Amino acid sequence: MENGGPGTLRTRQVLLLFVLLGISQAVSESGRFSVAEEMQSGSFIGNLAKDLGLEVGELSSRGAQIVSKDNKQHLQLDLNTGDLLLRETLDREELCGSTQQCVLHFQVLMKNPLQFFRIELQVRDINDHSPVFLEKEMRLEIPENSPVGAVFLLESAKDLDVGINTIKNYTISPNSNFHVKIRVNPDNRKYPELVLDKALDYEGQPELSFILTALDGGSPPRSGTALVRVVVVDINDNAPEFEQPFYDVKIPENSILGSPVVTVSAWDLDSGTNGEISYTLSHASEDICKTFEINQKSGEVILTALLDFETTESYSIIIQATDGGGLFGKSTVRIQVMDVNDNAPEVTVSSVISPIPENSPETVVVVFSILDRDSGDNGRMICSIPEDLPFTLKPSVENYYTLETEGTLDREIRAEYNITITVADLGTPRLKTQHNIILLVSDVNDNAPIFSQTSYTLFVRENNSPALHMGSVSATDRDSGSNAQVTYSLLPPQDPHLPLASLVSINVDNGHLFALRSLDYEALRAFEFCVGATDAGSPALSSEALVRVEVMDENDNSPFVLYPLQNDSAPCTELVPRAAEAGYLVTKVVAMDSDSGQNAWLSYQLLKATEPGLFSVWAHNGEVRTARLLSERDGVKHRLIVLVKDNGEPPRSTSVTLHVLLVDGFSQPYLPLPEVALDEAQADSLTVYLVIALTSVSSLFLFSLLSFIAVWLCRRNRAASVDCRSVPEGHFPSHLVDVSGTGTLSQRYLYEAFLTGGSGTNEFKFLKPIIPNFPPQGPGKEIEENPSFLNSFGFSIHCN
Repeated sequence: MENGGPGTLRTRQVLLLFVLLGISQAVSESGRFSVAEEMQSGSFIGNLAKDLGLEVGELSSRGAQIVSKDNKQHLQLDLNTGDLLLRETLDREELCGSTQQCVLHFQVLMKNPLQFFRIELQVRDINDHSPVFLEKEMRLEIPENSPVGAVFLLESAKDLDVGINTIKNYTISPNSNFHVKIRVNPDNRKYPELVLDKALDYEGQPELSFILTALDGGSPPRSGTALVRVVVVDINDNAPEFEQPFYDVKIPENSILGSPVVTVSAWDLDSGTNGEISYTLSHASEDICKTFEINQKSGEVILTALLDFETTESYSIIIQATDGGGLFGKSTVRIQVMDVNDNAPEVTVSSVISPIPENSPETVVVVFSILDRDSGDNGRMICSIPEDLPFTLKPSVENYYTLETEGTLDREIRAEYNITITVADLGTPRLKTQHNIILLVSDVNDNAPIFSQTSYTLFVRENNSPALHMGSVSATDRDSGSNAQVTYSLLPPQDPHLPLASLVSINVDNGHLFALRSLDYEALRAFEFCVGATDAGSPALSSEALVRVEVMDENDNSPFVLYPLQNDSAPCTELVPRAAEAGYLVTKVVAMDSDSGQNAWLSYQLLKATEPGLFSVWAHNGEVRTARLLSERDGVKHRLIVLVKDNGEPPRSTSVTLHVLLVDGFSQPYLPLPEVALDEAQADSLTVYLVIALTSVSSLFLFSLLSFIAVWLCRRNRAASVDCRSVPEGHFPSHLVDVSGTGTLSQRYLYEAFLTGGSGTNEFKFLKPIIPNFPPQGPGKEIEENPSFLNSFGFSIHCN
């Protein structure tokens, strides 16, 4: 793993002592059990629930599990009964070696709440190993002049068992020269010494043999034997002596192979072969023989195997110096292994909770333990995680930690956390271990759908085809999965009279809006409604947006002439005095268009006239005026056809027929003549005189009737007539004639005609109109069925 250097993310560090003080709220009393080695797998050890004072069901409900420091599963726990069973056969010698008390330590981890129980399992030794001599035959050379009581070292036997089952006694086969004496070395191991009971005689018996037997303390006891051959040699009266009876040596555990450990030295006062000294390791265990060797000539002890402080902290070696005559001396070397920081911390994860629901309060997500096999500062550890994460480390008991959330998590901000747990020791150089844990955050429906706009405006041309796609609304949800699945719906309109269900539909999956029927701008120019977006979470969350539909006008209505009325009744005849000057206002064609905008901009055109050039029509306001002075040669009756056209694409138009009668004065009786063809105007003069006579009589009657109606209308509309103001004769101001500036009559229009007896002039005065809303079919039908409908436009005739 890579070591973090300076400049990396600042980390929060928690200093952990190698041995923690007990935390009262998380640690209970230890449970102690005992089991003999070599018991079969599945053997019953004890009832954990009973020993710890717990209910059997509590083990299962709290997720009890057994963990160990070396992560080896020697035991298994039956959660249903609380029985503690062996998972595998235990070998005490493999687990603990020569250690007298073989105790294995475990922890029982329980959740909700988090609690630890310490378990100590003592593995009892059984007598399953016999004493073994590394050499089946031992050869001793003893000078013949050795005094009675002289002691000679014998090789000791090895027994892997401990305690009472280890070697307790040594015996030799019966003989008259020697007996065995038991000694204890610094490691509390017994070894035999051969004691001379009777002086030897090289000439009488140069060699003796007997059987050495090692007995252990088991029941029944086990034994091992070796043959001892004693060779009697000639006199050598000086034994080797060491410079120091005891050597104390320290060596680092990371020493390389072949490193010198210590050099011992002994001398012998004899000469010749009796003074030649050789060095050997005496009573050395198999481990010592593999780890060290001694130069027989120089006495230098060198390292032959790697040392491990965590396995063996010290060695005790007996070195024997033997001269050529068989005499020897001994010295003890104690080698103390010094610890170096050669073990990186270890991280063992016991429990991980992933994924974590967002918006959850402080939660334990990881339980783990740390271990450093070094000692002192080399075994002290610091545990940390990156500081920019919403998690915190809390120490528990015996190097256990819990990783908890600091607060609620938000999946929409971050859905996955890669947490690096860093454990570093305080040795030199520092060693560290990093363990990565990936935690996922599961989604909770805590976000309502959000529209891309708070309001939408859609433009649809009228006369559209049904099922027209008008536009779309779109909403997104920051959640995931079903919590982010959005469906759309139409919400009930605020206006109860708006038939929204028959106007618009929406695709619940993609928010597409469709017009269910053809829209009519003149009937419905705009409408508003709300669209809802709901997710599929539980509970479901929703939001809404305002949609405004603007119906765009099309030129689907022709202009409608309000005046003069075009119906089946007698045509309206306009009177023009022959004394009128050029530009005299004859009448005004008033029209309207139900469309809007440029589709309702109207223009007027003189399409046909009885006498071209006599009258003209103003294109923008529909005023019909004389184009020149009248003469006696001009005919009496004139027929004008005026074309009213809008500005749409394509344009629509309608025509209106005007009848104009030229008179000498307004006091002259007149009779409106029916429309005739041009060829009839050539009738003979007698017929003309008869027609004029009849017209005069009819005109008097009609004038009287009109006067009566005018007086009645004046009284009825007195209130409306008070607001009228006269305007000077001549050209009418454009801002009063055309309200909108386009020549379109879009509001109520007041039309007044003043007839002054004997004046010979016809005055028309127009005031600002206010036209009521017409029905969809236009005002024509209502005017025809109810002639008084014209009064609603303020049309009145005043006679002075």
